[in-house]
Amino acid sequence: MNIRNIAIIAHVDHGKTTLVDKMMLAGHLFRDNQAKGELMLDNNDLERERGITILSKNVSIVYKDTKINIIDTPGHSDFGGEVERVLNMADGCILLVDAFEGPMPQTRFVLQKALQIGLKPIVVVNKVDKPNCRPEEVYEMVFDLMFALDATEEQLDFPVLYGSAKQNWMSTDWRQPTDNILPLLDAIVKYIPAPKQEEGTLQMLITSLDYSSYTGRIAVGRVNRGVLNEGMTCTLAHRDGSKEKVKIKELHTFEGMGRKRVPSVEAGDICAIVGLDKFEIGDTICDAENPDPLPPIAIDEPTMSMLFSINDSPFFGKEGKYVTSRHIQDRLSLELDKNLALRVKRTEEDGKWIVSGRGVLHLSILIETMRREGYELQVGQPQVIMKEIDGRTCEPIEELTISVPEEFASKMIDLATKRKGEMTSMDTQGDRVVIVFDIPSRGIIGLRTNVLTASQGEAVMAHRFKEYQPYKGDIERRTNGSMVAMETGTVFAYALDKLQDRGKFFVNPQDQVMPVRWWVSTSTRRTW
Repeated sequence: MNIRNIAIIAHVDHGKTTLVDKMMLAGHLFRDNQAKGELMLDNNDLERERGITILSKNVSIVYKDTKINIIDTPGHSDFGGEVERVLNMADGCILLVDAFEGPMPQTRFVLQKALQIGLKPIVVVNKVDKPNCRPEEVYEMVFDLMFALDATEEQLDFPVLYGSAKQNWMSTDWRQPTDNILPLLDAIVKYIPAPKQEEGTLQMLITSLDYSSYTGRIAVGRVNRGVLNEGMTCTLAHRDGSKEKVKIKELHTFEGMGRKRVPSVEAGDICAIVGLDKFEIGDTICDAENPDPLPPIAIDEPTMSMLFSINDSPFFGKEGKYVTSRHIQDRLSLELDKNLALRVKRTEEDGKWIVSGRGVLHLSILIETMRREGYELQVGQPQVIMKEIDGRTCEPIEELTISVPEEFASKMIDLATKRKGEMTSMDTQGDRVVIVFDIPSRGIIGLRTNVLTASQGEAVMAHRFKEYQPYKGDIERRTNGSMVAMETGTVFAYALDKLQDRGKFFVNPQDQVMPVRWWVSTSTRRTW
């Protein structure tokens, strides 16, 4: 059977997961009488609540005797580690762009990664049913972006489709809607190259992992060359250069939203392997006699860190089930197995860890996941990771894009420049203004709330890591004081009544509070 491996990449909320839903329907994965939901691949509670994809997912459909392996990727640059490793499994990509917003910061981020490893893109201009959309202008913007990212001539000769994933149609002309998305599937079969059949011994790079309570850890990756057979003995080559002999117990390929056990997997297909114990993402499964490992996946370094510690506040043990340092250490070690962009360093003080990640969202997802699993811990304020470059202290700089109605533009410029932001461009798009800044990562911490307040909720804000630059100087923080609790107890409505004119509260009547000398713990559902 012919195979096509394709990754869907886009900015946050441009419609990746919705498009995958429609592709699965077009591939007839469901019976006519079977219940079909929305955002079927976003099966994590946090993903559904926030409306974003956090973990990459694999699904496959069969169309015109061709098996299409689809990889749904996160759009937020905080989860770039997910994107970087799964793109290695693809031969091409669908670049999804909003017909009104056009290419956004994360569009540039994920597209750059795809072009660097040589993927062939298909551009889909989505949401052409939105008012004030500008499909042809967006197409030109995508071409300019690819050119700026040093795409090859072959990559610049990309096919483009227009449509609405939500309305379930795609077409080569946005003025002529169809009644299905088959033109997209036809384009995948026609333009995306089949996996190359290379000569040589077995090679498979482990790019993802799964876990089953019955079989343990499961290695997921694409067979680069050779054939994998169930029960065969292979060499597992680790990142550090060490090698060990392993035996494959079971082989599974992706079929629909699930997996199917198979006796063998040929080069080019994506599979899951059961029976390996001591493997990490980036290891290579090679031939038993003549091992030839692939280079490990290179991942961008983290830019932000937080202090995690055991909960020693007066609220100790009130809500969490796992409260000791051993529990937290084991959970963080487990997270390191699958979260490539995360770093954990134990401090000299017992029960405290410095956890580093790609950004505030990356770390907050980890904290919230641990809280829901029953872990109780305290967290410190996010800190950016400084570097010493050519004898100068440098800090991470991000490209910040804010889209607001024209009357709020001056307020946005004021907020960003107070936090050491430098405006690099300002464009008018209809009745909105798109302003781009270069701003220190520490200046973005806490900025979103102020931006939404100043724009009456109208602002659309996005940012991505750009580079390290010399330290920009201190940022003026809070200019007025804070109201704090003096003792442990319960908040009462009559106590808040006379105080609410003096400031903003994030506590409600009947909330439990404690004195300011304690860190705020996640057991109270507040993190700082």
